[in-house]
Amino acid sequence: MTGGHRFDPTIIREYDIRGVVDKTLTTEDARAIGRAFGTILREQGGKTVCVGHDGRVSSPELDAALCEGLTGAGADVIRIGLGPTPMLYFAATTLSADGGIQVTGSHNPPDQNGFKMMMGKASFFGEQLKKLAAVAASGEFAIGAGRAAIRDVMDDYVARLQKDFRPGKRTLAVGWDPGNGACGEVMMKLIAQLPGRHVAINEKIDGTFPNHHPDPTEPHNLKQLQDTVARGKLDLGIAFDGDGDRIGVIDSKGRILWGDQLMALYAKDVLSRVPGATIIADVKASQSLFDEIAKLGGKPLMWRTGHSLIKSKMQETKAALAGEMSGHIFFAEGYYGYDDALYAAVRLLSILSNSDLSLAELRDRMPQPVNTPELRFDCGETRKFQVIDEVKDRLKKNGAKVIDIDGVRVNTPDGWWLLRASNTQAVLVARAEAKDQAGLGRLKAALGDQLKASGVQPPAGF
Repeated sequence: MTGGHRFDPTIIREYDIRGVVDKTLTTEDARAIGRAFGTILREQGGKTVCVGHDGRVSSPELDAALCEGLTGAGADVIRIGLGPTPMLYFAATTLSADGGIQVTGSHNPPDQNGFKMMMGKASFFGEQLKKLAAVAASGEFAIGAGRAAIRDVMDDYVARLQKDFRPGKRTLAVGWDPGNGACGEVMMKLIAQLPGRHVAINEKIDGTFPNHHPDPTEPHNLKQLQDTVARGKLDLGIAFDGDGDRIGVIDSKGRILWGDQLMALYAKDVLSRVPGATIIADVKASQSLFDEIAKLGGKPLMWRTGHSLIKSKMQETKAALAGEMSGHIFFAEGYYGYDDALYAAVRLLSILSNSDLSLAELRDRMPQPVNTPELRFDCGETRKFQVIDEVKDRLKKNGAKVIDIDGVRVNTPDGWWLLRASNTQAVLVARAEAKDQAGLGRLKAALGDQLKASGVQPPAGF
């Protein structure tokens, strides 16, 4: 038994670990994470862990400390180096490792970082992360002398991505923007192997994100890509988040296709080969998506937001496809079931290459409900969960129709509204969808009233 290590309580999240570098998250934390994870791995009969990192300035140092901790606990480490999170998942899956850890801050600001983990082929999250913290605090670490080896998997990963591209009648012109994030090099290798015309921007990996923040769910982060598509008369534009597990897409007119709209395209394609398949979408998705899946003969399933939560539900239900509004897309049909934005891009290009219609035309044919984008309200880490409980109690007392698998989703004659606590940031997340603007106004007013009743002030004009 050695000295225990306590983490800042804010960094252990529901489905990963994230903190502010040198404040709430340090190299000592990384070393302790490695020792605790290695201890749990060995308790479960495992031995080998794949480790990778994103392009943040702090990532190489955290990666090195993590590997020290893992080998000190007797785990053997396969270091795959710099690349997107899905490349780490690919390495752990195809090399038959017993676990995997990616050092990444995902789409958070440059001064933040974190860790995404897997044990076997499953996500390591929730109660498992709490256990990791408890093992670290106890100091009861396994002791050993594990080995570390470097393994370059990038070319194998790119070959696997390219393998599922199905060329068709249409040759595409595509804009690409990884936002200086971790998938820049992989992306450039991939598009060199794809047919058509490709224009890349912000492809150089730079952890300071000098051009724009790498979060494709924020419309202002897509402005450069929209300009590139317009200037080059391209068919579409594809963007990625900082660690390459979330996709953003715009059509030739510069219009954003949100996660649920992309899922409608993917669902039709998957169900053409797997009739009756279960398809999962998170609670933020449009009702029109669930209706479309059912219309196509699939089994729609609404589930909680969060990449680890969705992956676990996929394994439980043997779903063929899953997706989130945030752009996490998970293919089990034809792929490994984890969220990989580069792979999602390949599947989208295959659909478009084989379609008689352009992406803009496909978007025009989709249902056009009136809805808000994802709305965020600042709320403290602890308080945000209390607010949800308060809202839920008030709604149930008033007899409202509430789906409470993740926050509260309230159905009314006008449509629906959602309020949930983010698992990655100190915010409440909301969305509303109606048949018309008047209905949307009423939904937003009801949502605003609930926020105010719990002391959360909506922004002016909400």
